[in-house]
Amino acid sequence: MNNEVEQIQEAVRERYARAARKVLQSSSTQRSCCGGPSSPTNAATHDPLTSQLYEDSTLSEVPPAAALASLGCGNPTALAELKPGEKVLDLGSGGGIDVLLSARRVGPTGFVYGLDMTDEMLSLAERNRVEAGTQHVQFLKGVIEQIPLPDQAVDVIISNCVINLSADKGQVLREAYRVLVPGGRFAVSDIVIRGQMPERLRQDMQAWTGCISGALEEETYRQLLEEVGFVEITFEVTRTYSPEDVPEEEQSDALKALSEEEQRELAGMVVSAFVRARKPA
Repeated sequence: MNNEVEQIQEAVRERYARAARKVLQSSSTQRSCCGGPSSPTNAATHDPLTSQLYEDSTLSEVPPAAALASLGCGNPTALAELKPGEKVLDLGSGGGIDVLLSARRVGPTGFVYGLDMTDEMLSLAERNRVEAGTQHVQFLKGVIEQIPLPDQAVDVIISNCVINLSADKGQVLREAYRVLVPGGRFAVSDIVIRGQMPERLRQDMQAWTGCISGALEEETYRQLLEEVGFVEITFEVTRTYSPEDVPEEEQSDALKALSEEEQRELAGMVVSAFVRARKPA
């Protein structure tokens, strides 16, 4: 199990390091004809998982590079109902878009931590924090299975299409429960499976790091949350996907090998959802 976890973590780290390097290399040169930043859209505007997740008015609140590095599947800051003064933790914070948006919502009396295991993403996030002039934020290096914070450290945990990438989701949820205060809220966007995923797709590493094969079936997700101790668990579907939605260059060999019947069965099985739960007071 440890070898599997390390293998998946390394594959995920390399994928997101490449994404961060691409933004770091391109964001300084992507300028409009007026000399300002290029349109702050998501990194892969053709990708139905990551595109059109934030309103233009929301994107204007953060540096363009934070938006360019966004590889999530939702907008947890819009749905978490953050309040001034709250402490927030973003699991897998990437380029920092959700951390910076959360910091604006909790205000100077609140605080936001961003946790990521990829050096390149942490460098990009810190650069975006400085550009945004945000003080009440700290980016931490670590894995979401071992959160480097003490017990009962935060009021809210958010995450954007990251928990599905972990090989030990039960441990992630146990850690989330540990660092939440009593009454604290778990409010994440994640990829969820509704049905039975073809086994060869689940075994494919490229599909896993691309958010598909590592996702939990909804009832399994609910069961893990309940076993940890969370209550008031709800799933709200925000998008539904089919194999045709995956860009060709992102398709794994296992996905390309699916029969027409398997592709029809898979259509609508993969969804992005807002997952809410609460730690009992």
